[in-house]
Amino acid sequence: MARPMRRAIALLAACGLLLASCGEDNGTGGDGDVAGEVSFMVFGDPEEIQAYREVIAAYEQEQPQVDVRLIETSDRDDLIARLSTSFAGGAPPDLFLLNYRFYAQFAARGVLEPIESRVEASEVFKQEDFYEEALDAFRFDGTLTCLPQNISSLVVYYNKDLFREAGVAEPESGWNWDEMVSAAKKLTKDEDGDGMAEVYGLGVEASLIRIAPFVWSNGGELVDDEEDPTHFTLDSPEAQAALTEFFKLRLVHNVIPSEEEVEAEDDETRFHNGRLAMVLSSRRSTPTFRTITEFDWDIAALPQFREQAGILHSDAYCMTKASENKEAAWSFMEYALGPEGAPVVARSGRTVPSLQEVAESEAFLDPTAKPANPRVFLETIPVIRQVPSISTWPEIEDAAASILEEALYEGEPASEVARRLRAATDPIFERAED
Repeated sequence: MARPMRRAIALLAACGLLLASCGEDNGTGGDGDVAGEVSFMVFGDPEEIQAYREVIAAYEQEQPQVDVRLIETSDRDDLIARLSTSFAGGAPPDLFLLNYRFYAQFAARGVLEPIESRVEASEVFKQEDFYEEALDAFRFDGTLTCLPQNISSLVVYYNKDLFREAGVAEPESGWNWDEMVSAAKKLTKDEDGDGMAEVYGLGVEASLIRIAPFVWSNGGELVDDEEDPTHFTLDSPEAQAALTEFFKLRLVHNVIPSEEEVEAEDDETRFHNGRLAMVLSSRRSTPTFRTITEFDWDIAALPQFREQAGILHSDAYCMTKASENKEAAWSFMEYALGPEGAPVVARSGRTVPSLQEVAESEAFLDPTAKPANPRVFLETIPVIRQVPSISTWPEIEDAAASILEEALYEGEPASEVARRLRAATDPIFERAED
């Protein structure tokens, strides 16, 4: 039975065959099909936006009575600012796409429409069809509030040509931190000795989400309680050792660009231009890197200290409680994240699909598309962990960023970093809304 017919039958059953109760006010047409306009707010690189446009076009072919209006924002900060303004003004979009680290500030305000009951009633998929690691990140107070489109981990993108030219073996599964640093040293080229290398071995930002997996890998913890955190726990011996090694990358090993060099050319651009041998990033970089024609590249899992660890990168479709067209909004969300829409975005390279059947399909594992080793993303899922989903987490990340950057680029003992982080963020943890 075709999906439009299944959806129509399910809708009629839900309405008790009372078509009059399923009228224009809830986004359905008289024949049981959804109808109306749905606004969908996102941000992303041009390749990402194009993928969303393709999903919308495919959906609108199936549901011509629905007009999905894409609202593009310049970056995540712009998206969050516009969401906040629209909620305050009482006119938010019907749907938006946001990372789990940032959605809780809206969930805590009660402005999101929980979608657990809709998923349970869906004939397209069930919760068990998705990777639990991604679903769990979007449960607020135990209820599935948003539905994830992807489940990426942090990986190492590497320039195969630079490795070959330097005679350095490519990363293998299970490689460790010291092996990565050793490779980065051999790959860094400062021909004139001025301290500004023509090619750097590694690119990594000084942020909590880049440091966290290495703290976990070394047996440390980021916070005292993942469900209800009250403070950072980076003063443990395990966390201190990981921090110390991370902060050596610039001032001791000189394998990453300086702060000034990063401001002039970010790591993703430097890698794209062939001047960075390795860069730590999520699946989000793949569409951009697929435009590279000057050299070959692939990915590897993160190096480890004591054990393998990964950090979750996941974005979800969230529905706003103020939406006046929830049925049409859900219809588009269900299509975009289901077995028809999810492959469209997967083929763009943007996502590691959270729907398991699509993640295991050629749409994601396409042997003709880069990276050549996409299964690295899937193999990392069992060791993925997430940072806390609390309302003040964006503020905590912002407060930590300057402290971590100073330690990486200017030098500071890990013990002092841990102390400063506590002083700066303890009050923010306390303000988290339940």
